[in-house]
Amino acid sequence: METPLPKMTQKRQVTAIIILLLLWEAGGQIIKYSVLEERDSGSFVANLAKDLGLGLGELVSRGARILFKGNKQHLQIEQKSGNLILKEKLDREDLCGDTDPCILHFQVLLKNPVQFIQGELQIQDVNDHAPEFLENEILLKISESSHPGSAYPLKIAQDLDVGSNTVQNYTISSNFHFHLFTRNHSDGRKYPELVLDQELDREEQPELRLTLTAMDGGSPPKTGTSQVLIIVLDINDNAPEFAQQLYQVQVPENSPIGSLVITVSARDLDAGIHGELSYSFFQSSNQVIQAFEVNTATGDIRLKKKLDFEEIRSYHMEIEASDGGGLSGKCTVAIEVMDVNDNAPELTISLLINDIPENTPDTVVAVFGISDSDSGNNGKMMCSIQDHLPFLLKLTIENFYTLVTEGALDREEKAEYNITITVTDMGTPRLKTEHNITVLVSDVNDNAPTFTQTSYTLWVRENNSPALHIGSVSATDTDAGANAQVTYSLLPPPDPLVPLASLVSINPDNGHLFALTSLDYEALRAFEFHVGATDRGSPPLSRTTLVRILVLDINDNAPEFVQPLYKVQLCEDSPVGSLVVTVSARDLDTGSNGEIVYAFFYATERILNTFQINPTSGSVYLKAELNYEVIQTYTLTIQAKDGGGLSGKCTVVIQVTDINDNPPELLMSSLTSPIQENSLETVVAVFRIRDRDSGNNAKMVRRCGGGGAASAGRCPVAEGHFPGHLVDVSGTGTLSQSYQCEVGLMGGSGTGEFKFLKPILPNLAFQSIGREVEEYPSYRNDLG
Repeated sequence: METPLPKMTQKRQVTAIIILLLLWEAGGQIIKYSVLEERDSGSFVANLAKDLGLGLGELVSRGARILFKGNKQHLQIEQKSGNLILKEKLDREDLCGDTDPCILHFQVLLKNPVQFIQGELQIQDVNDHAPEFLENEILLKISESSHPGSAYPLKIAQDLDVGSNTVQNYTISSNFHFHLFTRNHSDGRKYPELVLDQELDREEQPELRLTLTAMDGGSPPKTGTSQVLIIVLDINDNAPEFAQQLYQVQVPENSPIGSLVITVSARDLDAGIHGELSYSFFQSSNQVIQAFEVNTATGDIRLKKKLDFEEIRSYHMEIEASDGGGLSGKCTVAIEVMDVNDNAPELTISLLINDIPENTPDTVVAVFGISDSDSGNNGKMMCSIQDHLPFLLKLTIENFYTLVTEGALDREEKAEYNITITVTDMGTPRLKTEHNITVLVSDVNDNAPTFTQTSYTLWVRENNSPALHIGSVSATDTDAGANAQVTYSLLPPPDPLVPLASLVSINPDNGHLFALTSLDYEALRAFEFHVGATDRGSPPLSRTTLVRILVLDINDNAPEFVQPLYKVQLCEDSPVGSLVVTVSARDLDTGSNGEIVYAFFYATERILNTFQINPTSGSVYLKAELNYEVIQTYTLTIQAKDGGGLSGKCTVVIQVTDINDNPPELLMSSLTSPIQENSLETVVAVFRIRDRDSGNNAKMVRRCGGGGAASAGRCPVAEGHFPGHLVDVSGTGTLSQSYQCEVGLMGGSGTGEFKFLKPILPNLAFQSIGREVEEYPSYRNDLG
């Protein structure tokens, strides 16, 4: 069944029979060399570098290689000298058979840049084979009636050599009846012909035995011999005659063994034994005898082995028909072997680069040759690869292709390509060969590392332990190998005042960040810096990211008052609700740790009843009326407490200032009444005065007067500060019969004046004075 070709839209095809689309530099140049066969391996052929006009270094750098069909290597290049030498001993007969001249075609491949140079190596024959007859004895039957001059061709000798080294001459041993001529076939082969000189007489000599010698043209010549046995026959006057002198036939190469090729037919007019014919090959080559056989009775020529068009395309042979009387006739059979499409195309890789760097367009991946041993359409080929691949096939020289990248490859997009090269012939049925190539795209450092985030924010609680892992940054690189290995580093911070080297370190291999010292939120709340990620390519590529470190506050600072002691003076008549003082504390912490609540610390009930404090503002207000005469000084302890439980304290001393809100008081100690008249300097009364206020408010002014008379008299002051005597003196200088004493006291502010009026009672004593003084010792005044 015929194999359908893929549609042109599905394959990119390059037909091998089209005119060369691309000629590399010197592509039309052919270098020709010749060498004798059988020379030892390593024998010098030529200096290739010199012949190509290349220096030794250039020959090596361009990766020169020798390519033969079928990937055989007959020659090799010495890299040091540039000499072309034999890789193996060459046998011309094995390589070319009887084809002359024996030429092996090769190509010189220069890889970088790609260049092909055609070459021919001619294998020169040496005389290493002697002529050889296929039969040790040649039987020849000649009638005794044969006339002198009759010629009898003899079978030829085989010599695998060619040219002058093959058979050049035949000789026959000395005798009285025959001499020998050496004749030429149309194909150039020489054959012996025996010529009768003197009539034969069977009764005198029924047989003759001669030695036939074949000699080649070598120096020295080589020879081969065969015995010729001549049987003298009775008269047979009709020789066999073939119906055709030339038989031509075409035979498909895939014909089975035993197939009938052709039947030759001859007739003989004689009767009896002289008319009985026998068919045989005459002067046929080894190739003919090995491939065919002839039926001696029928003349049928059949296949003896499988034919191979690619090996031998035609056969020429002579068939001899001999009768029983010794006469014979001959015909020629020309057999043309017909090619059938029995050979799939062959693909031979000459150069394969499996690892292609990315970003390098028009890179040679492979150089290969294709061949098909068939002929005609069976040998015509087309070559293709799959669609949608970034590769192209370029025909360089006949049947040699270069697989190149169509554009720059991107390893990150695709790192491996599986390419199938398909070679299809044009025969029926169509045969194809597929060759798979795996191309790996090697990495080029064309991608810089990329961080997983454009910036990183890391939180660290203050008072951390040194060497604490505080977070990580991460970058990836889509390249491979060393090009993808990322190294991290700290870059100088934007703020040159930030001592980054003493604050943070980074693990260069994994991007882990560590705090080098214990951070203090109150000293440094945040800082930022850049981290670089650099790959290990050449040249290295890098990127940066911003890292922001936020220090988290912990409650490590107790509230502190602006001043530890507050002193306040407050009038005792200040109204309830008055602002006494505002205390202020600060806490370096933030959030709830920095939120301060003010309160009295272990306050007495008196203080709690007298004052109140705003817990938010720290303002202290008067809660009750003050009384200087009751208490003059208050000492308050105020606590400022943050949300984390830490606290600070301060002391507030409130000094109550006095106002003149108390009148002076007079306390009688004794009173004498009545008194005798005309008694001078008589103590009438003893009393004391006092004022519960202080300062000027407690200083008093006295006034003393009598009633009913001229108020003459005096009030002597024993220890007081009164400037005169409380004395009431009448106009006559005598006391009246009865007196009324009025004493007036005025405090320092003039607001404490009062009158103390009492009737004169004899021997009146006030017992309470001592108790009063003791109760208010600070308010005591002496009276005179």
